[in-house]
Amino acid sequence: MIGRDDELHSIRSLLSATVAGKGSSLLIHGSAGVGKSALLRTVALEAAADGFRVLRTSGVETEQWLPFAALQLLLQPATSEIDVLPDTLRLTLKEVFDATESEPQIFRVGLAVLELLADAAAEQPLLLLADDVQWMDAYSRDVLRFVARRTGDLAILVIGAARTTAPLAYSPGVHPDLLLQPLKTASAVKLLDAGAPELPAPVRALILERAAGNPLALVELPKAVQHMPAHMADLPLTQRLEDAFATRTDSASRECRSFLLVMAIEPTVPLNRLLNVSSRLCGSVVSVHAVQEAVDAELITLTGRTLEFRHPLVRSAIYTRASVADRLAAHRALASALDDMPERQLVHLAASTLGPDEELAARLEHYADVSQSHGKVASAIPALRQAAELVTDVRRRTGILIRAAELASEINDRNHAQLLLSSADMDALGPLERARLLVVSDKAAFEPDEPQRRIHDMVTTAAAAFDAGGSDVAEDLLWRAAARCFFQDGDTNARAQAATELDRWNPDPTDPHVLTVRAYTEPYRHGDRLLDLLDDVSPNRQDGRVLHFLGSGSMVMGDSARAARYLTLAAAVWRAQGRLGLLARSLAGCWPRVYLGQLERAREESDEGLALADETGEWIVWLGIKATAGLVAAIRGDTEAAAAAIRELRAHQLFVGMPFVTVMAQQVDGLLALFDGRSTESYEVLARAFDPSDSHYHSVSRWLLAPDLADAAVAAGLVDQARVLFDDLPELSRLLPSEMMVVARVYTDAVLAPDDTAEERYVEALEALPSSWVLARARLHLHHGRWLRRQRRNVDARSPLRVARDEFERIGAQPWAEMAREQLRAAGEASNRRLTNSNEQLSPQERQIAELAAQGLSNREIGQRLFISHRTVGAHLYRIYPRLGITSRGKIAAALASLSDE
Repeated sequence: MIGRDDELHSIRSLLSATVAGKGSSLLIHGSAGVGKSALLRTVALEAAADGFRVLRTSGVETEQWLPFAALQLLLQPATSEIDVLPDTLRLTLKEVFDATESEPQIFRVGLAVLELLADAAAEQPLLLLADDVQWMDAYSRDVLRFVARRTGDLAILVIGAARTTAPLAYSPGVHPDLLLQPLKTASAVKLLDAGAPELPAPVRALILERAAGNPLALVELPKAVQHMPAHMADLPLTQRLEDAFATRTDSASRECRSFLLVMAIEPTVPLNRLLNVSSRLCGSVVSVHAVQEAVDAELITLTGRTLEFRHPLVRSAIYTRASVADRLAAHRALASALDDMPERQLVHLAASTLGPDEELAARLEHYADVSQSHGKVASAIPALRQAAELVTDVRRRTGILIRAAELASEINDRNHAQLLLSSADMDALGPLERARLLVVSDKAAFEPDEPQRRIHDMVTTAAAAFDAGGSDVAEDLLWRAAARCFFQDGDTNARAQAATELDRWNPDPTDPHVLTVRAYTEPYRHGDRLLDLLDDVSPNRQDGRVLHFLGSGSMVMGDSARAARYLTLAAAVWRAQGRLGLLARSLAGCWPRVYLGQLERAREESDEGLALADETGEWIVWLGIKATAGLVAAIRGDTEAAAAAIRELRAHQLFVGMPFVTVMAQQVDGLLALFDGRSTESYEVLARAFDPSDSHYHSVSRWLLAPDLADAAVAAGLVDQARVLFDDLPELSRLLPSEMMVVARVYTDAVLAPDDTAEERYVEALEALPSSWVLARARLHLHHGRWLRRQRRNVDARSPLRVARDEFERIGAQPWAEMAREQLRAAGEASNRRLTNSNEQLSPQERQIAELAAQGLSNREIGQRLFISHRTVGAHLYRIYPRLGITSRGKIAAALASLSDE
């Protein structure tokens, strides 16, 4: 290739790493004709020569709504290897390739494909190439992304190419993307002269100017320069290229033009069908001679038995060059020929129709109903999109589009959901359609601005939907409005409006949905009663939705032990079902684990949750878990990781509008300053979270910071100022007697108490602390010991300090453990620095794998639990053994147990 040395060097480095078992992924993106496909072809040839097995696929515009279409093309050469997979994985992939009545769950397919490719890569390194990712069906794109994110320990390299200005929407993995720029002047000249050396100087200069470094233009424009009309200089480059391609069809035979038009509409249909439809369209026999004519004109290529256009612009040029009558006739001919492919047949029937067609619209809606009832959600979406274009009633059209957007959102295709919603007429909505619209738009793109207005609109719309008989959509919308009351800390009016609307429905007070809405909206008003009701709930442990409601409601009120318990159960349900987006949400239960002293578990779950939230686009969840990861790192003493996490968090576009996470970021910054000895700065940082006018304020979650602020106040000598900030704490903790509020009240009472009552307050606080909040208890022992030392009672101080040190070391809270050791030494008791053990050298995922292996799970079972390949599990275990000082799987349990006892 000319002018692509740097890009090829980068990709060759990835290939070399892949051979060494360190796979990765890359997205090449850029404008049409810039050379993405040519670069993929070159890489494929080099990789094959170096011993790689190359599997290829490509997105096709007409197939972007057909589930797994691109995936089937990718795996076609490997179908014989599916039979050797375990039964569950084999059957999952059979459902992808066979015309079953239902679609398999997307992430089960992802795991099955990963295992298939991992086994193949163990024999020979794999290169997966995916061109035109922007046109790939959402299911295939999600599976490719799933695989690409899990290649780090496998000999698999995934490279995609997309014509897009938004690479993050299509990137297959986590490797930096490669923007392919136009060629530099010297390279452009070299490429042009290599292909057209005899061009007259004026023409050569004109082409160099108009091509602007676009490789395809430099190759194709010289071939069309004789027929290039003057007005082409005013056209965009893409259109000039399309015109250049289209002019080549002017001299083609009628049979060849008919064949090219049919192929442009259905480029993946088998050749014999293309010839039959072309013959029907042309009125005479179209044979392989027409195909050869198109090949000779350099419009299409034939690789084996597979026909492809030389470039996507050829296809679009041929279609747009055809007359409207020819296009309609071609769609009708295809609809007649594809009666065994109902989803494609209906699409062509719709495309062959000019103007409204109520009967066809009804057929399309019926097809969508049947598809949805069989779980084939992706197949229903294009049918609904086409149906909407064929109806005359604006309100009905908008309702159909909203339904299509709902389904697109259901399969996590947020881009198409937004496109469908943008076509809807908002003025034509009834109360139910408006409620459905707000639900799906909330799923598709969370809008952080004007939270109070948004909450008001959602509650008002939920009320209208409820009155119109749509209780299900009304409940969903009200829950989303209530969630915003927590995430965005809705003001008093917004919270009261949501709570009042719920009261108007006279709901069952024990319903988990009702409990959650009340917890989100008015926890101080309903807190005491909600906690009592939660004590009496006995949910079905297989109902992930109910379990998540209960866990989430408990979490926002600060009832951490209950929240962790319910969210753990919900996560188990979602994990078993392979619903990774919902699993990411339930892994937000890592936040309350911090206060329960379960730092290692919180580290594991935040690591997994972040990866899944990023993978599934759950950005609100990502914010919360990223903040938790920063908090865990700070408490464990990993200062650099904590600071990096908070920097990344604050840089996120949604951060500023989310007080539930801004307050957490402030907590981490405050703790880092406190651990670094900057006590006054720590106090000022933490105090901002208690100022209602500050962006870091949260009316409920601020109380999680109360112990931190009390610590900073004592260290900085600002006790009186801190007491003022806690004036309303006694009354609020009476209204909401959750674990968080109890801890905040008794901890600050003791730590900020004057000397004449401090002894009594410490005793009372230690008795009142929830038993599960071991971190706060250890911190209180540390403060008690410090106070005793200030009273010159060094011997008495040793006992609580010893308890604090041992507990901090057990849970891994190293900064506080070091403080306890220093205080013990000052009290006259030697306390050597604890050595870092092997447990702390394991990554969160390695720790998970070790624990599951200790339970007796096989590598494949562990892989299915964690959604990674069994070969990745084996690679991790290979690294884990020496870190634990063992040589075999059978010794893992004992090694982990000994670590827990240290």
